[in-house]
Amino acid sequence: MTQLRDYFRDNLAQTSDAPLGLEISRAEGSWLVASDGRRYLDFIAGIGVSALGHGNPEVLEAIAAQARRHLHVMVYGEYVIESQVMLARRLVELLPRPLERVYFTNSGAEAIECALKVARKFTGRAGFVAFDGAYHGDTMGALALAGNRAMRDPFGALPGPVTHLPFDDVGALEKIDSTIAAVVVEPVQAEGGVRIPDIGFIRALRERCDRAGAMLIFDEVLTGLGRTGKMFALEHFGVVPDVVVLAKAVGGGLPLGALCSRNEVLGTLSHDPPLGHITTFGGHPLSCAAGLASLNVIVRERLYDRAATIGKEIVRRLWAIRAPEIASVRGLGMLVGIEFRDAALAHRFVAATVARGVIVNWTLNADNVVRLAPVLTIAPDEVGFALNAMQKALDEIRR
Repeated sequence: MTQLRDYFRDNLAQTSDAPLGLEISRAEGSWLVASDGRRYLDFIAGIGVSALGHGNPEVLEAIAAQARRHLHVMVYGEYVIESQVMLARRLVELLPRPLERVYFTNSGAEAIECALKVARKFTGRAGFVAFDGAYHGDTMGALALAGNRAMRDPFGALPGPVTHLPFDDVGALEKIDSTIAAVVVEPVQAEGGVRIPDIGFIRALRERCDRAGAMLIFDEVLTGLGRTGKMFALEHFGVVPDVVVLAKAVGGGLPLGALCSRNEVLGTLSHDPPLGHITTFGGHPLSCAAGLASLNVIVRERLYDRAATIGKEIVRRLWAIRAPEIASVRGLGMLVGIEFRDAALAHRFVAATVARGVIVNWTLNADNVVRLAPVLTIAPDEVGFALNAMQKALDEIRR
């Protein structure tokens, strides 16, 4: 065991009983390189953060250029910072109207917290609705929305009131009434097991929110910026929410979240009281420079179209394996879920696949589902390598 591993074990707080513990020395393209020289295909793209892979030259140059200009000055809407302003402008150009203003945060969870505050202030109401299987982050307000009681209960009383409804159930939407400030939903539940709702459900949700006067908040932290085969997953449903929350890929590999809405909604942060939501590091110039460079590549190369094509091929080839251990394979773009007959099989499959040099993981709220989210620039031969490793992993767990 190296000294670094000793420090990792002794001084760094662990969030699981058995951390993977790969000692990463560098990363390049779709690959992670461990300190022993072994290479691992990153088939989860740093859980969606590294959409362009690792070490994209345009992103690295943007970071270096911004670092030469300045790092932190003051970021929450008081100074005119070029990288921040231009990333906001680019996002507004890509989002559907009337989403026309962006507020930057440190992370997706913080953006969710800000969205909850804005919804209460804008509507004058207190209640929220979220869905079974949902995951919106681990801060107290975001955790209150979580659709898995096992994640919520150990932390006692959480902010609320929050009503949890069954996901993809149109009949349950009747419970959205005049007490509800906002409904928060993922257009695809990633941690819920890559659950893709029916178009009719999302459209009925928009209509119900309109009738009840509740805001509709889309959590596109993972699904945004090309992951699902569209620039934003909302495009699959023909629905425009009141708020879109972004993070992960939006920072080009650096920490960044974003809250996107119309002027009258986000304008509530500027008065009664002023500075109604501020953040020391949200919208950091370095993160915004990286995010702008990354976004420009995604748009120029139409990587969302590539995600749609390659994602369909991954799903097709996984179904072709016809493994009895697999109950279902589903996906939207390059967000794919492999549902196993039970969680033990999924966990064994993950371990066997990682041992063959491909990083995959199971989902928090459905631990019998293994999620795949490769980098949007992945090469065909790398997809073949991953599928071959997964085939061999299935052969192993079958023995």
